[in-house]
Amino acid sequence: MVDRLRNAAEQLEAPVCSDCHIEMKWFRSELLADEPTPIIAHLFVCPHCKRTARADTIFRGSQATPDKLSAPRFIAYAA
Repeated sequence: MVDRLRNAAEQLEAPVCSDCHIEMKWFRSELLADEPTPIIAHLFVCPHCKRTARADTIFRGSQATPDKLSAPRFIAYAA
């Protein structure tokens, strides 16, 4: 999950403050939900007026179905 957080933070674009019209600074990121769909909230703050903003990263189902399922092998012993 830490790798997902790093990747999401690297791809973020900071919002612009609606009052000051300057780029907000990243404050923190937190995991909102892990199952069934991971959601990370990224919080930003304006360095001038201290207004806050939030941007969410929602991870889509990227798990591929395995081509072949594995099963335990049962060995029959003749008595």
